[in-house]
Amino acid sequence: MTQTTAPRVRTLVLLLLAAACALLAGAGPASAHAALTGSDPRQGAVVDRAPAQVSLTFSESVSMDDDSVRVLDPKGKRVDDGGPAGTGGTTYAVKLHAGLPDGTYTVTYQVVSADSHPVAGAYTFSVGAPSETSVSATAQAAGGGFIGGLYGVGRYVSYAGFAVLVGGAAFVLACWPRGAGVRVVQRFVVSGWLALTAATLLLLLLRGSYTGSGKVADVFDLGLLGEVLQTKTGAALVSRLLLLAAAALFVAVLFGAYDKREDEERRDLTFGLAVGGTAVAAGLAATWAMSEHASVGLQAGLAMPVDVVHLIAVATWFGGLAALLVALYRGPADTPVPTDAVRRFSAVAFGSVVALVVTGTYQSWRQLGSWTAFTDTRYGQLLLAKIALVAVLVGIAYFSRRWTARLADTAAVVVRQRGKARGEREKAGAKASGGSKGSGNAKGTGASKGSGNAKGSGGSPRAAQLARQRAAVDAARQKRQRDADPHRFALRRSVLAEAGVAVVLLAVTTVLTQTEPGRTQEEATAAGSSSTAPSTPSTGAVTLDMPFDTGGQDGKGLVRVELDPARVGANDLHLYVEGPDGTAVDVPEVKVALTQEAKDIGPLPVAPDHITTGHWSASGVQIPVAGDWEVAVTVRTSDIDQVTVSKNAQIG
Repeated sequence: MTQTTAPRVRTLVLLLLAAACALLAGAGPASAHAALTGSDPRQGAVVDRAPAQVSLTFSESVSMDDDSVRVLDPKGKRVDDGGPAGTGGTTYAVKLHAGLPDGTYTVTYQVVSADSHPVAGAYTFSVGAPSETSVSATAQAAGGGFIGGLYGVGRYVSYAGFAVLVGGAAFVLACWPRGAGVRVVQRFVVSGWLALTAATLLLLLLRGSYTGSGKVADVFDLGLLGEVLQTKTGAALVSRLLLLAAAALFVAVLFGAYDKREDEERRDLTFGLAVGGTAVAAGLAATWAMSEHASVGLQAGLAMPVDVVHLIAVATWFGGLAALLVALYRGPADTPVPTDAVRRFSAVAFGSVVALVVTGTYQSWRQLGSWTAFTDTRYGQLLLAKIALVAVLVGIAYFSRRWTARLADTAAVVVRQRGKARGEREKAGAKASGGSKGSGNAKGTGASKGSGNAKGSGGSPRAAQLARQRAAVDAARQKRQRDADPHRFALRRSVLAEAGVAVVLLAVTTVLTQTEPGRTQEEATAAGSSSTAPSTPSTGAVTLDMPFDTGGQDGKGLVRVELDPARVGANDLHLYVEGPDGTAVDVPEVKVALTQEAKDIGPLPVAPDHITTGHWSASGVQIPVAGDWEVAVTVRTSDIDQVTVSKNAQIG
């Protein structure tokens, strides 16, 4: 059975790893977690005169260097002057050369969002009139290419190593203390430590190139590495390496002094190892929580500890499951996993699932914000896939619990057989030794005695060889008896299926951490649509619809502003006020103001005349220059209730 099962296990593992790699490859460069929500000049805008600067507004704070924002003329020459600087909040601006000629200019940007992921993009605007340009406005790849793929693999290996290290150690301490002396379990936990350490070093070396040029040569740039160490992500990776040194000490004690203690002494040491191991595991989990999704956005102070609990629960479940699988398939025949250990792990896994459900629900609400984000955003779609995989995993775990309840514990049988085999080996050795002595004593001379010793020494290797053969036969028989238990065989199969789903689930989770959250994507889309005027820059009228709520009785409604022809010079302005049901209503007062912040013009007040119910009008409204104008309307519905709403319009 063992010879036929092992190839199946290897084949399944290879298939699962291939599926994981396919999921990781699908992550691609679209891993930005900050989004561009506005710019001045706007994308595609045609301005009358060259602006003094270009400003970009993001959905969250970002980090930049001198080359993060570049403005290129139609021939591809840089026209920005100096590095970008923050102008308040999430807006950053770069100054331009004076006296820029007419034509189409390209703005490119590559920054790092607050949750450590690179963001890149490009757009164009024109001065005077659009022109031919040799620069491509296609968004440049951020975190893509060979370096991006390698970085994604490193992230997956680091998550997997963390799960193996934490979950394997927890399985030994909480479920199977005697497993600390099983070589295959020791190798398994140590491999998790090695994988996490190697992946962390790889991520630290790749970080500068991953968020910058994407070139392989930059991986070995010590200057770039020094810059990485000064970032939040670099500090988190260095902290992880320091904590891994403490984890190495923990592993050494677990498989050294802990394994050699008797049961009573082992119980005393268990508490200390549990406290220390929990502290190290929480510290390792915090290196992710404090540098990625949980550290930015809504309720970051609560989200980070919730993320730590979530990661530890994942590691305890997945890593313990993998440790159980290794022990069931590769464990020695004379040290099978006892029924009590499997039952204890079943209880631990159930607690982990409960923690995952609670923390996962909070994280989903925080990252999505609406039900529509489940289906309308890539993050929501991946989250649905993750939820489906967790449901499948819980279903398989249910059957594993059923097989655990029926499991026939063969530990006592194995112990008895080990004692019987040991007794037979000792008896055979004593017989061989006795025969040797008898031969030597029968002769009485030194030479004969030496001859007898030679005969005895010839018998001892034979007895040892026979003893080894008997031990091998006994081990094979014990393994057959252990595997003959149908419930244990079914448990092995169900645990293997659980581990297979867990590998794919871990891959989906890794991709999820590199995907823009649904809440951020929807907020960026809403900000872009609300700040963009539904108009053309050169012909036709502009119509702006702005809902308002003054907070008082009958204070809700809609104000509509029409500008015709929306060009430089005289314009006709019409203003309409509607109630919540769409009918025209009168209000005590409305005021309009026009402002162009880019050229520091305004606010220019407009006092429209009341024409009829819900309708105000003004003729000859002068707009001095083309560009992006803010139209602000103040609506007063009572003596004390008023509100100002605004929207931008492009004037040609």
